[in-house]
This record gives sequence, C-alpha cells and structure tokens, in this order.
Amino acid sequence: MSIHDKLARLEELRRAAEEGGGIERLQTQHDRGKLSARERLDLLMDEGSFVEMDRFVTHRSSDFGLADKKILGDGVVTGYGTIHGRLVYAFSQDFTVFGGSLSEAHAEKIVKLQDMALKNGAPLVGLNDSGGARIQEGVASLGGYADIFLRNTLASGVIPQISVILGPCAGGAVYSPAITDFVYMVRGTSYMFVTGPNVVKAVTHEDIDMEGLGGADVHSAKSGVAHFACDTEPECLAAVRELLLYLPQNNTEISPALESSDAHDRQDEKLLEVVPDNPNQPYDMHNVIKHVVDDGAFLEVHERFAQNILVGFARLGGRAVGIVGNQPSFLAGVLDIDSSDKGARFVRFCDCF
Repeated sequence: MSIHDKLARLEELRRAAEEGGGIERLQTQHDRGKLSARERLDLLMDEGSFVEMDRFVTHRSSDFGLADKKILGDGVVTGYGTIHGRLVYAFSQDFTVFGGSLSEAHAEKIVKLQDMALKNGAPLVGLNDSGGARIQEGVASLGGYADIFLRNTLASGVIPQISVILGPCAGGAVYSPAITDFVYMVRGTSYMFVTGPNVVKAVTHEDIDMEGLGGADVHSAKSGVAHFACDTEPECLAAVRELLLYLPQNNTEISPALESSDAHDRQDEKLLEVVPDNPNQPYDMHNVIKHVVDDGAFLEVHERFAQNILVGFARLGGRAVGIVGNQPSFLAGVLDIDSSDKGARFVRFCDCF
C-alpha cells in the first residue's frame, strides 16, 4: 500500500468517525432539538482550537453480538482546546452510538483526559448525553465508572470540573456530574435520575414523567443538583464559556483580570436608597450587588434554589470575586438547611480556588 493509499484510508476513517452512529441517528438527534457531540464541542471551544484524541478507539467486547457493531470513537469525543484563549480539556458523549453508553474503552478515553487535565492544571468540561453503563459489558463497564469517580475526587479542589447534561442521563451517567463543581442542564431535553420513570412506577406504583423526576427545573429549583438551567443548548454552552472567565486554571493560579469601565474610586449615591429605613421592609439584595460590582455584572449560581441566600461571581477592580448575601425579599433572608448547604458549598469552592 502506497503512502497515498494510506492517507486516503486515514481520511476515510476520519470521516467514518465523524458520522458517529450514522446520518439517520444524527438527524433524529436534531429532530429532538439536540446537537451532535461534535457540534457541541464546536460551540464550546474557540473556533478551530479543538484537538481530538483517540478518534479511532473501539470497544473490545464480543458478547451479545457486539463483535459486529464497532463504531470508531466508541461513543465519546475527547480532546483539548481553548476557551477565551485558555487551555481546557473536554469530552462529549455521542448518544447516536449505543445511546452514549459507557463501555470499558469509552471510560478509558475519559480517564485519560481526566489524568491529562489534572497533570497540566487545566479545567475539565464534560458534555454528558448517556444512558449509563453499557450493560453488555457488565462489570467491566461499571469498573470504568469507578475509575472516573476516583479521578473526580482527586481533581476536586485542584482543577475546575464542569458538567453539562445534554440528554437523558441515568445511573452512573449522573453520579460523576453530581460530584463536580458546576452542573448545567437544558430545559426539555436534559434529565438526571438514578433510574427512570418506568422503574419508579414498578417499585413505588407512582406515575411520574421524566420532567417531574429529573428535569432541569426540578434539579435547579428543588434538589439543587443543577446550578444552572438554560433554554437551549447553544445558550447553555455560551453560559459555560462565561463561567470560565471567572475561574482560574487551577488552585495555584488566579483568575484572569478584565478591564472595567468603572472608575476605581467611583461612588454610587443610589446605594443610599436601596436599603430602606424601615428594618421591617424587605428589599432585593440584587440591587445592592449591581451597584457595588464592576459594570453591574453578577453571575448568579443556583439562582432558583434556596433563594433566601444569593451566591455568585462578579468583579471588583477587574478581579473575580465570590459573593454571598442574604436575600431579604425571600423568606426574610433566613438561613435554613438548603440555603446553608448552598452557601457553604459555594464558599468551599471559592476557598479552593
């Protein structure tokens, strides 16, 4: 085989890998209002910066007819690129390939990426669209989840870990995101649950739909598992890019400073009017924050969960800061269990970074 034949074969394999589970399944993904794994990475990363790794990996299972069903990449796209010019590692699960299920080889690709992110001190973003373990591989698949969870804990407080839920994720597919630093979901297409509505009905005889069991609104407002809920995937991925502007690369660096249009010695007379003279009259703490921080920009975290306390990121003098404040306009700003957990978790993150 000549060098030209080899290059042609390589290009053929590259095209096959990019097709994932096939044109029809990609179209089904689009019909559901979802993007493909590679389209998501294109929106997340700076244009042309993404470098893919392990594109031609396939599973090693021969049971249950899998020997004849091998797809290049094995259901996950992994690699690195830049966001706002800074190094970021990312993986994107492909629901068109075995429902994005995690095999041993699939897990090895993610674990390799986690090790590289930790070694090089760069954030890790996971775009999750998976039905969980690939049951045909049994314990080997579950062992892959154990390897991923271990690295989640080793990286905790060392590099920022961000999870984006972009499909119906169940079982092991949501255990890892739940222990990362920030979780994003998309209304109408993102779901997180230990097991689905059918199993819940079989065990508890309770009828519940996917949205009520593990939708974006449930997790962003009631359980607090999700920090952000967005309406569309492009909006969600843009929000991830915005968050990374406030975060350092790792726990030994500081977050990037940005120019502010505010004068460093400015005074805002409106602050004298925000807090009412009557101590029994509530007010909105957002109004205080926006008059204090640079350019009035406040990135609120857990906006709809435990609203009696506010947490989020802003800038003072161009430097990123974390803000925690009681919210007098909701339950008089009292601290209960949920708000205490919300505040403590945010303070812990800020303390790490």
